[in-house]
Amino acid sequence: MSDEPTVHTIFEPVTATWQYIVACPETKKAVVIDPVLDLDLANLKITTQSADELLRIIREHGYTIDYLLETHAHADHLTAAAYLQQQLHRSQGSRPPVSTGHRIRQVQRTFAAKYGVPQAELDAAFDKLFVDDEAFAVGRLTAVALHLPGHTPDHSGYRVGTCVFAGDSLFNPDVGTARCDFPAGDAATLWRSVRALLALPGHYRLYTGHDYPPEGGERGPVPWVTVAEQRARNKHVKDGTEEDEFVRWRRERDAGLKEPRLLHPALQTNIRGGRLAETGEGSGITFLSLPVQVPFRL
Repeated sequence: MSDEPTVHTIFEPVTATWQYIVACPETKKAVVIDPVLDLDLANLKITTQSADELLRIIREHGYTIDYLLETHAHADHLTAAAYLQQQLHRSQGSRPPVSTGHRIRQVQRTFAAKYGVPQAELDAAFDKLFVDDEAFAVGRLTAVALHLPGHTPDHSGYRVGTCVFAGDSLFNPDVGTARCDFPAGDAATLWRSVRALLALPGHYRLYTGHDYPPEGGERGPVPWVTVAEQRARNKHVKDGTEEDEFVRWRRERDAGLKEPRLLHPALQTNIRGGRLAETGEGSGITFLSLPVQVPFRL
């Protein structure tokens, strides 16, 4: 029996997000990591094209999904976890839990008042919250939930065999690392998380949450590189980089960054685990809050 999973890598180009289906080849049990719900903000429309492609792959390979895993409350895309849970409940007869690290509660508290999310919706958002280094089964394989804070305080990763799904904690070598300017994000904390990843054996694969290929077309989207490649080539944290140097640069860089385009729709949806509130029974309409600054007293 192999201790390694089968990994399907699915790139969503609008938000540059990598989505993953990770399966036990013997039992066909699997998990989905960071699925995307498509939002057309200009036309105020949500569609499920990306998530439906995941469902197609799941059907094609005969997988049973045991967990829907989020690495963190994303600020750049909406999660399709709740939609997938609904569809999979119908197709496979079981309801895979929407799952993430337990520090999502901190992020929920930070943003609930801003977006007017009722406590009951927060309590029902996630079915399973992992503690640090908690092991769980994916068929006959063992997965481990890792705490990788810095980009956000709740950020988690997942290790299955020699595959580590690092989310937004570490990008490909020519991209570097993620911003740390979200509430309770911290560059020094990210440094420690990254160094923990780079302390893994050199042949381990680090799967990233996003990729931003250069515009010149030198390469397409790449889902993973090895730990050894990251140590040798990552432009922000390669071997020889000092912590003080990284922290100073990361903070200066973050100070000049704009908000992600889908920040407000994403956060208020993702702290709910992707569960959209309806305005009425079967209406097919949801409302999202959009905070707007005005130059006068209201």
